[in-house]
Amino acid sequence: MICFLFHGLNNMCADNIIRRFAGVFVMVSVALGVWVNPWFLAFTAFVEFNLLQSSYTNFCPLEKILARVGFPGCGMPQPRG
Repeated sequence: MICFLFHGLNNMCADNIIRRFAGVFVMVSVALGVWVNPWFLAFTAFVEFNLLQSSYTNFCPLEKILARVGFPGCGMPQPRG
């Protein structure tokens, strides 16, 4: 699972990292909601709400966190092309 998250990290832009983290968080929280406790689905809603608001505001809390811990490509503009 960790290899899936970070494979090819040097060639990824911040958007791909954010999408990958969000996808893993949603899959894990849905699985926990189905097999452990339905309240884990609230975390799924939280992740989806953050994705929706970031599409309008261009502010993503996860991107800020990843930039602070030093992920490559986070916190600085990516060249297009």
